Amino acid sequence: MATTYKRVLLKLSGEVLAGTKGSGIDPEVTRRIVSEIAEVVKSGVEVGIVVGGGNFIRGATAEGVSRVAGDTMGMLATVINSLAIKSFLNSAGIAADVLTAVHIDRAGELFTAERACELLAQKHVVIIGGGTGNPFFTTDTAAALRCAEIGADVLLKATKVDGIYDSDPVKNPSARRFESITHEDALSRGLKVMDATAFSFCLEQNIPIIVFKLLGDNNFRNCVNGETVGTLVKTGG
Repeated sequence: MATTYKRVLLKLSGEVLAGTKGSGIDPEVTRRIVSEIAEVVKSGVEVGIVVGGGNFIRGATAEGVSRVAGDTMGMLATVINSLAIKSFLNSAGIAADVLTAVHIDRAGELFTAERACELLAQKHVVIIGGGTGNPFFTTDTAAALRCAEIGADVLLKATKVDGIYDSDPVKNPSARRFESITHEDALSRGLKVMDATAFSFCLEQNIPIIVFKLLGDNNFRNCVNGETVGTLVKTGG
């Protein structure tokens, strides 16, 4: 299978792992996600993954705790999800390693870009947990940062919808989906598919983003093949 991208960073939400359960990890959904990842890895593409933790806790909205404590709880939730993805990948015959932005020795090695690139070159999937390692930053921003650090060709953001719309397609049946949009336009429109810090960083680093629906129709594979899937966010001019 010929591919357009040789190294990609896949951003997964924690919620996608929960499936219809709403929280925790749905084994069947996670197997389906992992099977799509495994197919891409077997084609020779190097895959890094950053996953959120919203299926366990959203730190910024955790009631009764400070923002810093809540965000730290959220970072730990991303490590739980990272370990689950690693286990499912290993069961599918795919080598995978967890690197973390926070010190949890038994969960994975501490993240460095050098170690991540070394493992990717060995065709291991690298799952990066712990967000940025700092409060007040989302896992979208962590994905943008790691994408730059590992030299990935593109940031692939998997969502529940098939791209970026000019308004919420659930609330507005007439919402228009963009086939492509610039980072600048996404920022000026205040589109919420990624936070502004992540969009701004990708703009500064000239990182293209593809926002797509993960499950079904082999969309992940089609993305790395360069086919038109979801919405492409690119630098203007």
